[in-house]
Amino acid sequence: MKGKLTKGFIQIYTGNGKGKTTAALGQAVRAAGAGFKSYILQFMKEFPYSELESLKNLSQWITIEQICKDDFVYRRENPPAEEIAKAKLALEKAKEKMHNGEYNIIILDEVCVAVYFGLLSINDVLPFLKEKPENLELILTGRYCPEKLINEADLVTEMKEIKHYYQKGILARKGIES
Repeated sequence: MKGKLTKGFIQIYTGNGKGKTTAALGQAVRAAGAGFKSYILQFMKEFPYSELESLKNLSQWITIEQICKDDFVYRRENPPAEEIAKAKLALEKAKEKMHNGEYNIIILDEVCVAVYFGLLSINDVLPFLKEKPENLELILTGRYCPEKLINEADLVTEMKEIKHYYQKGILARKGIES
């Protein structure tokens, strides 16, 4: 049984604290319990994060895809043209999924970071928001969310880091951060 939303909103999870992707994934898991289908597009996440494995168990309700490398960030370079092309193509694919009626929720994970680092422009993402069907929930995540996206959102949550064990040299732990 596929659930149906009568009214969908635009949510954004941003800020420098931990939990943005986790919140969006949690929303998809909760929605699956109500019979809603979610499509998750993860930008700049080619690493085999643990959520890929666990979400296989919910593949009837949740589709997740990863697009674009992030190694150019660590090299302090501009994104390569082929990565920009991949990001734009993936956003167009997500737009098709948004309009085809198969999904109740579309999650653009790390899309704000993709804009910040130049994989996408604000002019790529704003029309996506403006085209959101009335009965679809749209969730965007990532640090550095542009004010123009915040202005279009119905709900914005800022994750604020107060204290983090990274400051003590603890790296990402499998199953917790990766």
